[in-house]
Amino acid sequence: MSAALDDAAQLAAQLLARRWLPRSHSLVRRALIDTEVWSALSDRMAAVGLRVVDNLYADHISVAMLRPAEVAVFGETGLAANNNLDLPRDGVALLVVLWSLIILPKRQRQVARADAKEEGQNEMFATDKPLPTAAAVSPTLAYRSLLADFGNQLGKKMRLDGNLKLLERNGFITRRGDDIAEGPLLDLLLDYDTLAPRILDGALAEVLARTTDPIAAPGIKETMAKLRQPEQEVPAPEEEI
Repeated sequence: MSAALDDAAQLAAQLLARRWLPRSHSLVRRALIDTEVWSALSDRMAAVGLRVVDNLYADHISVAMLRPAEVAVFGETGLAANNNLDLPRDGVALLVVLWSLIILPKRQRQVARADAKEEGQNEMFATDKPLPTAAAVSPTLAYRSLLADFGNQLGKKMRLDGNLKLLERNGFITRRGDDIAEGPLLDLLLDYDTLAPRILDGALAEVLARTTDPIAAPGIKETMAKLRQPEQEVPAPEEEI
């Protein structure tokens, strides 16, 4: 067995045991830059119906089921459900709200800082510079603000507390005292390209804009303004008289 396959086997075993690993993990770092290791890891996961989930904007990698495996495990009825983690409907709604208030502003900050860094340097291959880490730019939410702003819509305090525990147990969020922060899976298992337009173009955008959280409110309003800003038309040159 080659050294590459040995590394892939170790990484696969750790992902299966722990569900996610930080990108700073030594084997993850190697897999991300060594195509042979990454290919071997992907092949091993695919052999048991899984795929590696990686996101440039997240600080972790994880695993998810391939579509044929989902059908085999959950069946057509399970695939028609809104989730396969046994989250109640208000738990799914809470997950979407938290994703919107944390990931939307975080993504804009990462892109903005990466763009600013690229513009401020004249090195070759400037686009290969790493993005700011999620931990460095991801906002936290105050529990009290979340309860005050969305408690009535999300089942009030008892339901909210129970669903927060479920989301924390499943790796979507972490709790830091009274603050709620991004967990390892929040920006991995929810598809930004699919979810962001639906939120920004839907009724939820106006609901989110009313948040009073001192950290999340400015970020979500700025994000919505930037993402909704129409492209400026280039004025036609004036004719000389």
